[in-house]
Amino acid sequence: MSRPSFPKSVSEFQAWFDTDATCARYLIDSRWPEGYRCPRCSYPEAYELSSRGLLKCRKCGYQASVTAGTVLHGTRLPIRQWFWAAYLVATHTPGISAVQLQRQLGLKRYETAWAILQKLRRAMVRPERDRIVGPVEVDESYIGGLEKGRAGGRVRESSKAIVEAAVEIRGRGSGRIRLGVVNDVSGDSLVGFVQVRGLLCPAASYSRTAGWAMFP
Repeated sequence: MSRPSFPKSVSEFQAWFDTDATCARYLIDSRWPEGYRCPRCSYPEAYELSSRGLLKCRKCGYQASVTAGTVLHGTRLPIRQWFWAAYLVATHTPGISAVQLQRQLGLKRYETAWAILQKLRRAMVRPERDRIVGPVEVDESYIGGLEKGRAGGRVRESSKAIVEAAVEIRGRGSGRIRLGVVNDVSGDSLVGFVQVRGLLCPAASYSRTAGWAMFP
């Protein structure tokens, strides 16, 4: 048995996931597409403790959470609200902000929307994703706001983070982007960012042009 399919429209989404119970059932079918097996004893039967979002094994009594190991683990928000958040983040073009997500979900606190968005974004990154290919341009920027006595850049003992960005060059446009934090703006750090993160082949060389580094 394969994992359940995804809704193809908003109306389908609303019909499929109208309650927390239907969302929980979808999680169960996704986690155990071949049928439930107790994580402790592998027994195939359990009953649901609906008030707690748990499955209790009929043999050993082990209680398995349907959200354990997911971005929903330990959440106090209704599962259905998480499903709506995931749908909005995955379908909103070109992307959705925490402010938009807060408004769409009717959340009281911006911080809650921001935390949900960050968790979903991290979960959407494929660890085995393909490397970006050249030519690629790489440059750094400083994240952290203004510092006293300096209009831009980064002073010594600064709290700003140095973020490297690698962008595929596709004609007049750009392709995929990779970001990462580095310790300094030296050439060694730049090359290390590209090689350690598996962006390009280890033998890549670069040259700086107009503040950018170009990897062939």
